[in-house]
Amino acid sequence: MRGRVARSGDTPASTGNVANIITVVRIFLAPVFIWLLFADNHEFGALRYVAAALFILAIVTDSVDGLLARRQNLVTDFGKILDPIADKVLIGGALVTLSILGELWWWVTILILVREFGITVFRLAVVRDRVIPASRGGKLKTIVQAIAISFYLVPVWLLLGDWMHWFNAVLMAIALAFTLVTGADYLVKAIRHGRGHIEAR
Repeated sequence: MRGRVARSGDTPASTGNVANIITVVRIFLAPVFIWLLFADNHEFGALRYVAAALFILAIVTDSVDGLLARRQNLVTDFGKILDPIADKVLIGGALVTLSILGELWWWVTILILVREFGITVFRLAVVRDRVIPASRGGKLKTIVQAIAISFYLVPVWLLLGDWMHWFNAVLMAIALAFTLVTGADYLVKAIRHGRGHIEAR
């Protein structure tokens, strides 16, 4: 935990720096908005809007902690591992909750979760050899997922009509496509990197 917490510099950054703290807070927001979703129980009242706001706030902090880490040179291996895990906890929690509530098909949730947690397990499996940060494609995938989920969480259809359900479904289909394509790309690059590593030895 020794090192820089917030200030910029070239010395080693603390594992408990401000960027990593924001990431941890993002993880703790997940059970709060999940509880609010269940507490609302399809009434689409104030609790539903608060839950949606918390989810959106948590996702926005993903950009904040990344910006701080890069600007203040607070990037750590711990942060590289924790950041994508935080995203998956938020995204996964939201998807599972929406499926339990009957608002999202389970097969969509399962496909996304298999990809997300499969990649996470792979990252943790090779962490002793190298730390694999989230790629640009992975970050874009998370943004698309977050947008799609946000539209599911905010009951816009109450104001604009039932056609919004079709719009939401299209957004989720795009998010699913991004998820599967980036997952496949990630595995292909990882396999190529592994082969090159073996040949280099």
